[in-house]
Amino acid sequence: MSRYFFSKLTPPRPSFAQDMTEEERRLMMEHGVYWKAQAEKGVALLFGPVGDPKGAYGILITQVDSEEQIHSLTANDPVNKSGLNFTFETYPMLNIVRAP
Repeated sequence: MSRYFFSKLTPPRPSFAQDMTEEERRLMMEHGVYWKAQAEKGVALLFGPVGDPKGAYGILITQVDSEEQIHSLTANDPVNKSGLNFTFETYPMLNIVRAP
């Protein structure tokens, strides 16, 4: 049975969205391509940046078979593999309500 998870990706610094380097911008493009591929497989249902005035961050809603699968997916995200100080927090969603 599929399970849904909410993930929050916090960048290395609050100003990241405004002052990322060219290398960081390239990394974010790879990050987007990675999750777009997961969306095409039906795994990533929704993802993107949130414009919080205290510092932008990313959100991700996934539908996976297990908690291990989402942890594997986030571990293999290019931003996680980059060695930069990105942080994923992932939580199971307890109740899912879908629009008709």
